[in-house]
Amino acid sequence: MAIRNFFTILSLLLLVAFPYTKASENVPHPIQKKIEVVVEAVVYCQTCEHFGTWSLTGAKPIPSAKVSVTCKNHKGHVSFYKVFETDKNGYLYAPLEGLKIQNHILDHPLHSCFVKPVWSPLESCNFLSNVNYGLNGASLRYEDKRLIGSRYEAIIYAAGPLAFHPSHCTQTHH
Repeated sequence: MAIRNFFTILSLLLLVAFPYTKASENVPHPIQKKIEVVVEAVVYCQTCEHFGTWSLTGAKPIPSAKVSVTCKNHKGHVSFYKVFETDKNGYLYAPLEGLKIQNHILDHPLHSCFVKPVWSPLESCNFLSNVNYGLNGASLRYEDKRLIGSRYEAIIYAAGPLAFHPSHCTQTHH
């Protein structure tokens, strides 16, 4: 009888010390990694010497230039549009936060997104150039470039360099 009471008390103490939990509560949840699509480019001021060409020889980067990224779905409807600003070196790092990809083959950023220069803060260099088809939208290319952290991964696509040119340039034959 004493042994039976001992086991009953021991069982009650164990229940109080180690309350019942579901097995799923003890299983650690996997950490969700945020995966983001990013577009990068550089915006330049093309010299008059190379006006009308795609040459950026002697070109200077434009800080605080505005660049748009537009993505269309497989039906041709705009699914993403945002204007970004370049940094002090004319470099654009544009995370496409909010980009919805409904069809992973047809709506892939390589096929559905393009980049256009929108505005230059330089009064001396604020006319759009068609370097890398910037007037119609520069396409993206994949260069196997990623930023990887413990909870973040950015898949980076590049657009070719974009450019503005001075308004007073006249096209010469090369």
